[in-house]
Amino acid sequence: MNMLRRYTARVALSGMTVAAIVAATAYGGDTAAQAVPAAAPSQALTEAMDQVVKSGYAGVQVVIDGPGGHRTMTAGVGDLQTGTPFADDARVRIGSNTKTFVATVVLQLVAEDEIQLDTPIEQYLPGLVQGNGNDGNRVTVRQLLQHTSGIPDYLGRVGGRAASGDAQLDPISEAIRRQHFEPADLVRRAMAMPPINERGARAEYTNTNYIILGMLIEKVTGQSPAVEINRRIIEPLGLRATYFPADGETGIRGPHPSGYHQTGGKRIDVTATDTSWSGAAGAMVSTASEVNQFFSALLAGELLPAAQLAEMQRTVPFDREPDAGYGLGLIHRPVPCGKEVWGHGGSIPGFEVRTGVAADGTAVVVSANQLPTGREAFAAVEKVFDIAICGA
Repeated sequence: MNMLRRYTARVALSGMTVAAIVAATAYGGDTAAQAVPAAAPSQALTEAMDQVVKSGYAGVQVVIDGPGGHRTMTAGVGDLQTGTPFADDARVRIGSNTKTFVATVVLQLVAEDEIQLDTPIEQYLPGLVQGNGNDGNRVTVRQLLQHTSGIPDYLGRVGGRAASGDAQLDPISEAIRRQHFEPADLVRRAMAMPPINERGARAEYTNTNYIILGMLIEKVTGQSPAVEINRRIIEPLGLRATYFPADGETGIRGPHPSGYHQTGGKRIDVTATDTSWSGAAGAMVSTASEVNQFFSALLAGELLPAAQLAEMQRTVPFDREPDAGYGLGLIHRPVPCGKEVWGHGGSIPGFEVRTGVAADGTAVVVSANQLPTGREAFAAVEKVFDIAICGA
């Protein structure tokens, strides 16, 4: 178990509020934690964070944990009305980073011989994946985890419907953000469309896969994925700010920035959202520090046996990031300095969250309280992550 001691000081750099926090981490037993002075942010990192704001984001936070200590840095604002920055312990919607939590539970159940990776999903959830060419007899648990199932996405692009069908939901729609969905409702929407490709042909990222995996967890354990994630991951790691929203819960507990979406030339506040439409594919809330703790523990072998972690790290080419590899709920992410980096990432209306842990133990989360408005904005966040993980 990681016991983190923090010693906090504040400084201002390059027009942004920076919280420099010295941290130490002790693993097990009575070993005393030794405080490691956190290095000052580099000029390259502060300039890159300022560029994120200039590219159109309301604000950005970077949290770095590892051999160099613990650092928290912010640029821009967490709330446009008050002008306040991200709080050091800000809670954010972590979007598809939820998928790694779900995949971890599924692989724990594989280790317990409750689930078989190469068994068709039809054997666990009969009749769920059927219709319009979709066939659960031909889709395995592994293919769901790795997005090689060919199952269509029930979600369309943010702000408008994708070309694949009217069954898709627009997650920025006010009506959708206020509506409650059951997982089976979301899967039925996907089944109204034909497969997006032949199963196993390539990895094409589809949120439906993880909605089905959440239903699989519930079928095998008798408990919701939220309960199992809490029991198997959150409680053992001592994560106090990480949670699945309760049914009907639209706010974010604890200190948090407002989440914005830019549409029609103006920003709208989309913080209050019923995220049942994202469910096991992306509904969780956490802090950057706790996300770093989760990914670090996972990659250190604290949550899975070696055999299942190795399966998680077997990758295929990934449609969303051509240079990256997608494993079983885990992304092998290329960075300019050549470090070995594993993580995920999440995009949900109001929040963009990049995550990764390098082989040297450096863990980074970059959180913005808005989705990118274009390629330039997307690249600006990528650059911040690359600089932070590479230590430049």
